[in-house]
Amino acid sequence: MNFPIRLALLASTAALSACAGTNTIRTSQNTAIVQASAAPVCGGIGAARVAQKQAAIETIKAGYDRYVIVGAAAADNVRVTQTPGSYQTTGMVSGGYLNATTTYQPGPTMVYGSHDQNFGIRMFHDGEPGASGAISARQTLGDKWQEMVKAGSVRTCAS
Repeated sequence: MNFPIRLALLASTAALSACAGTNTIRTSQNTAIVQASAAPVCGGIGAARVAQKQAAIETIKAGYDRYVIVGAAAADNVRVTQTPGSYQTTGMVSGGYLNATTTYQPGPTMVYGSHDQNFGIRMFHDGEPGASGAISARQTLGDKWQEMVKAGSVRTCAS
């Protein structure tokens, strides 16, 4: 594998290892707003996945078992810009004539911004009215739910 491809794969892996951030605002004893922001490589689906996991973490941290998403909002703030390129002209003079070729090399493309997802959640204890239709926080997080709750926040959009 050549060097540029290896470098691109390494950069993609590094980007996915810390591509998301979260914030939670408690609005009452059993409600909260969960905010998630994910890198462009994650896409909107990655941002939603981060927000969903963070909602589950916050539910468990608050002492509840289940949650319902009661409101949602999303934003795509990703932008792509191509930087200026460069020109290279080469030529040859022969018999009083100039034969020249100009080649344009485009500049690199820069991707920046974020995909953002916000969820309003209502949390429930098992057995509480409304809990039967709510999502299990532990099931949302999977087998490693305890580790995720201990970490406190989701930092990657990779499953």
